[in-house]
Amino acid sequence: MKVKAIFNRGGGTFRTTDMETYGRRVEEVFRAAGHQIEIAVVAPSDIPQALESACRRGDLDAIVAGGGDGTISAAAGVAWRTGMPLGVIPAGTMNLFARSLKLPLDIWKVPEVLANGRIIDGDIGSADGRAFVHQFSMGLHARMVRYRQSYTFASRPGKIGASVRAAIGVIFNPPDFEIEFDADGHRESRHVSQISVSNNHFGHATLMYAEDVTAGHLGFYTAPPLSPAGVAKLASDILRGRFRASPLITEMSALAVDLHFPKVDRKINCVIDGELLPIKRRDVALRVHPGELKLLVGAE
Repeated sequence: MKVKAIFNRGGGTFRTTDMETYGRRVEEVFRAAGHQIEIAVVAPSDIPQALESACRRGDLDAIVAGGGDGTISAAAGVAWRTGMPLGVIPAGTMNLFARSLKLPLDIWKVPEVLANGRIIDGDIGSADGRAFVHQFSMGLHARMVRYRQSYTFASRPGKIGASVRAAIGVIFNPPDFEIEFDADGHRESRHVSQISVSNNHFGHATLMYAEDVTAGHLGFYTAPPLSPAGVAKLASDILRGRFRASPLITEMSALAVDLHFPKVDRKINCVIDGELLPIKRRDVALRVHPGELKLLVGAE
């Protein structure tokens, strides 16, 4: 294959990596496996254009994106639209999609897995047409991300510390809002503190990431209005890999979920693959697109 690798210089692990040395190592590994590869180390602000340019080239067989979950999500969105196969090098804090793909989380080990891997047809989700590989969420998660962004941090440990502070803030100020939804024809109204819609169901004994990206459905999860004690209990369940088993979570499976917010009278936010975004309408259409994202993964 002829491959273009695009690495986000601002990705968590890459910030403290000698990128010249790392690039040479990736080249050696791919060339030893019989591939041609070009490597670009790109500033965060230039990532979108670099991804678009690479995915629209007619001479490439695949791209490899290196960075955190935000970079990987952006790369997946472009790869999905253009039909370009995508490989992932996890260089962020959580690296949730890389976990779903069962890739090594060590940036020095994953190139060899990709270079000797295979291409599969994976699933991707969308929220009003915007791609997501991990999840769309509202409520507790969105409030935590908003709180975290109000803090200053410049490293992975700093981000983890800011996340802890933000989580404590949310425990003592949980949201409560009303939704109406249609999940494959099942219609209902609920008051909730949290909504999560995932690209395939989260695992049973993992952090909140899917164990299979080819099952062809959305996981739809809600939590009722929670007290501070309830939020703390849910956080404990998540950290122990028991999100789906938590008595606070109601779970459904669907191909399509339509959300409506009947009483929105102020700005509300969602999180798509870790990025905090405003919701500008009272309705959000969530869909799964089975087999439409070509993914470079490890050999069987």
